[in-house]
Amino acid sequence: METIQNYYQMAVDLIWRIGPQFLWAAVTLLVGFWAIKIINKFANKAMTKGKVEVSLQKFIASLLSIGLKILLLISVAGMLGIATASFVAVIGAAGLAVGLALQGSLANFAGGVLILLLKPFKVGDVIEAQGHTGKVEQIQIFNTVLKTPDNKTIILPNAAVSNGNITNYSTEPRRRVDMTFGIGYDDDLKKAKQILQDMVENDARILKDPAPVVLVSELADSSVNFAVRAWVNAGDYWDVYFDFQEKVKLTFDEQGISIPYPQQDVHLYQVQ
Repeated sequence: METIQNYYQMAVDLIWRIGPQFLWAAVTLLVGFWAIKIINKFANKAMTKGKVEVSLQKFIASLLSIGLKILLLISVAGMLGIATASFVAVIGAAGLAVGLALQGSLANFAGGVLILLLKPFKVGDVIEAQGHTGKVEQIQIFNTVLKTPDNKTIILPNAAVSNGNITNYSTEPRRRVDMTFGIGYDDDLKKAKQILQDMVENDARILKDPAPVVLVSELADSSVNFAVRAWVNAGDYWDVYFDFQEKVKLTFDEQGISIPYPQQDVHLYQVQ
């Protein structure tokens, strides 16, 4: 009986000694989880107002929630008298190991964050990156997905995209079509130039401002080359380019103007 009373007294003493710590730890835990929810809501609203990409927004919110919960649990453990230095060391070592194992993926993640924040391009833009040209279908956390004109899917790692050269063909509403056409040296240069000028002026897709130009650009080995520079709306670029290749050939044929191909004159000398 005396032994039971001793155990009872020890239990009461233990409760009085550590009970307040457990109570404060429980309150801290509850208040902490409530505060984390509030912080996450505030962060989500801020990212939505800042027009952060949805995929990046969810990832950052999840990362923020996990980090805050880990800090909260470490703090509660410290309140209960548990040594937290070992926990911090273990978490640090685990983080280092994971970082080394996933350094390529982390680089792609960092690249994705930069792309989504700095926005050098957006979904729907036509870009050239890493030697590939296509329409941006998706901007993911780790990869950028392009769709090529011949309907191939190109998946580019974001680390390479963010650190490389990017040509965005969709940022400006207008583009300049640069075309080169050659005629023979025996053809009428003024007539050919007038034909090209008339074709440019009569095409409704070509903008008047800036004004298009037709210039003699080069006296090449076997041809006199004209440079045709015309501004169009971005959506008309390829239609105008390909139409002119066909129209110039047909019109030059009708007007008796030749489009020469590379040729060489060979002179034979007979030695007596």
